[in-house]
Amino acid sequence: MVSSTDLCFLSATELARRITAGDVSASEVMAAHLAQIERINPSVNAIVTLNADEALASARRADEARARGDELGPLHGLPVAHKDSFLTRGMRTTFGSPIFKDFVPDEDSIIVERQRRAGAISVGKTNMPEFAAGSQTFNEVFGATRNPYDPSKTCGGSSGGAAVALACGMVALADGSDLGGSLRNPANFCNVVGLRPSIGRVADAPTQNAWNTQAVCGPMARTVQDVALFLSVIAGGDLRDPISLPEDGARFREPLERDFKRTRVAWSADLGGLPVDPAVTAVLESQRSVFSAIGCEVEEASPDLRGADEVFQTQRGVLFVNAFGDLLDQHPTSFKDTIVWNVQVGRSLTGTQVGEAERLRSQIFGRMREFMQRYEFLIAPVNQVPPFPVDQPYVTEINGVKMDNYLDWMASCFRITVTGHPAISVPCGFTPDGLPVGVQIIGRYRDELGLLQFAHAFEQRTRVGEQRPPDLP
Repeated sequence: MVSSTDLCFLSATELARRITAGDVSASEVMAAHLAQIERINPSVNAIVTLNADEALASARRADEARARGDELGPLHGLPVAHKDSFLTRGMRTTFGSPIFKDFVPDEDSIIVERQRRAGAISVGKTNMPEFAAGSQTFNEVFGATRNPYDPSKTCGGSSGGAAVALACGMVALADGSDLGGSLRNPANFCNVVGLRPSIGRVADAPTQNAWNTQAVCGPMARTVQDVALFLSVIAGGDLRDPISLPEDGARFREPLERDFKRTRVAWSADLGGLPVDPAVTAVLESQRSVFSAIGCEVEEASPDLRGADEVFQTQRGVLFVNAFGDLLDQHPTSFKDTIVWNVQVGRSLTGTQVGEAERLRSQIFGRMREFMQRYEFLIAPVNQVPPFPVDQPYVTEINGVKMDNYLDWMASCFRITVTGHPAISVPCGFTPDGLPVGVQIIGRYRDELGLLQFAHAFEQRTRVGEQRPPDLP
């Protein structure tokens, strides 16, 4: 018999199979996960709004549906949690901001809506930085979320609560979003898997910027197979999102096994000269041979990403003015300083600068596309540093190189954002201090299936993601 704790660490794929087969009830699964939340969450602060009573009631209804012989969705009975930036009908959504600390929406974001339709059961909301700004999860409403492998360290962000909830077995799946690395960064810091899909792969609405081509929604899980299952449910077009891709997500439930013999892979230890902490480099190098072992032809090569930093900072500035400019004017003392700075950056831009960023991004995409014609995959660091102290807002220096602002230390992620290509963070190893390090794998444009297959092959060889965090009191 599987213990309640072990039940919480079964893969979502296996857990869904057992619930559907009747080997375990949705009510048993939910009770086990709620007990895990009660036991672990006070130490890490991952789930900030708990929906326990409704979750148990939903689990009972899920069991009744199965007993009646109803058609069951692919996520039937699975406990999930939603990032606190996604709207959840009838459940508090704060965006990590004091301005919205009591806000309860009357509709769901599309990504939440699709999970419910597939049978998933919401247990609550996960913590994030204020308005998801920055890759360190803390805010004035709920405080900081801690890394389960070392509570004195950050879990990353902005989908930090999601990553910690997964790592600690509080949920089977967790959603997130990614502008400059917010699905990849916390997955990397917490030894789980986070996929940044191609632009439009996962429809997003409602939103203030329907034509946004930098931020995406996406899946997080403990295994690549579970990420693929999750993507199969949340992917697909929607008329509420004008840039969403119409392809049916069901294709991501295809088998992930594939032969990678003679597949050309580019290895870039610093993604074009970025400073990278030696501890991160050492972990990545220790697993480099795995790619050769599965038959790949690995070559050292980096894409030409000149101008990517300028593009990201410019387009992010425009996005922040659009999203927060009016709100900042109404509540000038209710924002953290980094958001104020980012809005000011956006307001200082000229039309010429915005136009130049668009031109540069088009060139970068063209060069990246040509690079990925030569190589099917690109291997790079997720983060340039291992997890840092939880009371440090952001990294200010790497290898003696000073960072100009709160975003620069995330360049290994946000440079890939600019290209529009899908990227995944997969557990890779641990530093001598026991801190997780992931590897970033970038795939060809819109080829999430190939990327998932390649990540799965790496994961099956290494099994790093099976190492749980130390048991917290």
